[in-house]
Amino acid sequence: MTFSRVWAAFAFVCLLFAAAPSFAAPDPTLSAAPVTPVEVNSVSDSAAGPQVGSISMLQLFWHADLTVKIVFVVLVLASLWSWIVIINKWMLLGTLGRRADKFEKTFWSGLSLDELYQQFAQKNDNPMTAVFTSALREWRRAFDAGAPRESMLPGVKERIEKAMNVTILRETIGIEKQLGLLATVGAVAPFIGLFGTVWGIINAFSAIGSHHDVSLATVAPGMSEALFATAMGLLAAIPAVIFYNKFVNDISRYSARLESFADEFSAILSRQLDEKAAR
Repeated sequence: MTFSRVWAAFAFVCLLFAAAPSFAAPDPTLSAAPVTPVEVNSVSDSAAGPQVGSISMLQLFWHADLTVKIVFVVLVLASLWSWIVIINKWMLLGTLGRRADKFEKTFWSGLSLDELYQQFAQKNDNPMTAVFTSALREWRRAFDAGAPRESMLPGVKERIEKAMNVTILRETIGIEKQLGLLATVGAVAPFIGLFGTVWGIINAFSAIGSHHDVSLATVAPGMSEALFATAMGLLAAIPAVIFYNKFVNDISRYSARLESFADEFSAILSRQLDEKAAR
């Protein structure tokens, strides 16, 4: 009984395999890719425009509109001029600081006022020396007709202080010369660049309208001019603003140093006047 069941199952499996559909192997010639060359219309270099990475600032300048060229030239000149002022001010403030250190070292070395005056009267090469000589000059004028009376001392002290204050103001104005140029470049250059940007965008839309095409090749030249003008405006303005703020702070500290020296020197002269009047 068991053998018959096994034989029946075996026969049923054989019938299934015999009835199964047979699959033929695929023809390799049918699945192969077509070997016929496909023609592709290549775009010429002139139609495609400048390649990425081949655009330089000089090329943008020469292909720009006349108005944008004028904007470029103005911004480049402003940037060069501001850098000349920056270098000059940097060197000037460094020199003044070193000369002030040297003068203060000599002033507090213990020499008499007459010796200091003879040494610095003919060598007025920094504002601190100018403050010293102006005060001592007014001091010596007060003694031209002899020692001043006690009632005249307040007037002498006031004249000495005014002489030093006027000298500090004059020297500070001289140091601050051309700082206004940096302030002007820092404030105006971005707007000049913005004008070039707007003009470049106008050129881009004009090109779209004339060619009836909104492709990148039509829009790119005008947008390149616009962005280049913006970059030039920022390139001129950012250093001018940074160094303007730096120089204003440096000059303010130097002016405070002059005023501090003037106060100390005024106290010294006032003390000596009181001593002379007491005699």
